[in-house]
Amino acid sequence: MKTLVVYDSLYGNTAQVAKAIGSAVAGESQVLRVAQANPSELGSFDLVVVGAPTQGGRATEAMQAFLARVPALEGARVAVFDTRLRAKWVKVFGYAAGKIAERMEALGATLVTEPEGFIVEGKKGPLAGGELERAGAWAKDLRPD
Repeated sequence: MKTLVVYDSLYGNTAQVAKAIGSAVAGESQVLRVAQANPSELGSFDLVVVGAPTQGGRATEAMQAFLARVPALEGARVAVFDTRLRAKWVKVFGYAAGKIAERMEALGATLVTEPEGFIVEGKKGPLAGGELERAGAWAKDLRPD
């Protein structure tokens, strides 16, 4: 299985999660920051994992701009994640993963699992205890079929 993990990160927490996912997913993986990824190449992977921190209920501006440039992904298999605060007030705005998933499905991609959120302890982090291990376990369950 050939997997691409595309992420954006503001304080390094989402980058840590993306790298944990890339290390744990089955097969060959490539982990790229959103600025390094080519939107037109997503369809050449068996699985694409997309993640970003939640900022104001959505993904970062860089991730939103990237997603706006992604061409149709008919038949592509994707998984999405975000990093987020635990605070109850954050639920009012929603989370980045759900919005990323909606965009990917609108492009014709199929989600291989429900969007996942990984918890940070405060705006700049760090990640909550056990989240990197949880990210690795989540990645091991990802299958493109």
